[in-house]
Amino acid sequence: MTNPTPLAQLSAAGVSIWLDDLSRERINSGGLQDLIKNSNVVGVTTNPTIFAGALAKGEAYTEQVATLAAAGSNVTDAVFAITTDDVAAACDIFRPVYDSTNGQDGRVSIEVEPSLARDAAGTVAEAQKLWAKVNRPNAMIKIPATVEGLEAITATIALGISVNVTLIFSLERHRQVINAYLAGLEQAKAAGFDLSTIHSVASFFVSRVDSEVNARLEVIGTPEALALKSKAGVANAQLAYQVYEQAFSSERALGLIKAGATKQRPLWASTGVKDASLPDTLYVTELVAPEVVNTMPEKTMQAAADHGVIPADSVTGSYAAANAILDALSAQGVSYDDVTRLLEEEGLSKFEVSWNELLDTVQTALTSASTPPVA
Repeated sequence: MTNPTPLAQLSAAGVSIWLDDLSRERINSGGLQDLIKNSNVVGVTTNPTIFAGALAKGEAYTEQVATLAAAGSNVTDAVFAITTDDVAAACDIFRPVYDSTNGQDGRVSIEVEPSLARDAAGTVAEAQKLWAKVNRPNAMIKIPATVEGLEAITATIALGISVNVTLIFSLERHRQVINAYLAGLEQAKAAGFDLSTIHSVASFFVSRVDSEVNARLEVIGTPEALALKSKAGVANAQLAYQVYEQAFSSERALGLIKAGATKQRPLWASTGVKDASLPDTLYVTELVAPEVVNTMPEKTMQAAADHGVIPADSVTGSYAAANAILDALSAQGVSYDDVTRLLEEEGLSKFEVSWNELLDTVQTALTSASTPPVA
């Protein structure tokens, strides 16, 4: 027998590999199918940045844009049509994975408009609209973990809609997200839904934590401070897994699981390294644990496939050391609460910028398609 590849080892350790990218070109070329076949990829995540990039290059969208322009679609409706079509097509490609894993994987995520992040009712309405348009059981609707988002998560889960909760940075917010999920399941159960059909992941961001903490440590500049660089992101995520373990071994959660519910798995997001001096597989090899998802940019996935050294488990024995790192950061004057609050605000702002870029890109394409060629 040949030795399993690093990506196969990662899968065997209980990590679901999801690609953090989607484009129509990738769908139409067979590239997405190839990743499923050859790279152990079992899901896809999208966001406004990904769609803006996909639409800004290539000609895969030209025909649909021309059709939308001829029909007089406005830019918001056009973006909705284009992105939901991509997600539905990707869902179809992943449907065999979804079926073979009883709905755990084979998932494709699509995000509500970033402008709704502070609007619970608007988020729920948009989630329903996206869910109905994609019309695939293996879709997931991405909802940001703002305070208002917590209410929306509960209400959306209660409607039987699977949710990918995004932009989680702090352990306390992670606990609140799990509580929102459990509350939604309780309401769904009371409404008669089959709980086994409702799935959720909690997207806990990693590299962005290191970027912000490292900047603060460099300002402090002492040897003690600099020795803590690039340790916060992994430590924070490892402790998020402990939160997951504790929450889903509670009497409340176990009762729902007995009724058919599934656990809300941790998903490691922002797993491409931002610092070139770090190992390019850092946020893969240091976050191996059962029942997690790691959503990777293709570059990170290729690095892991090429030279990743995959441990059996790099998380569950790490809690004491991870807590010690956060304590040491606090002792150096780095405020955990301030870092995670700022990262949430910045995350929302970045997605707003990307959403506006997406609107601008599509509007330019619509205008171009509507303009008669010069004789």
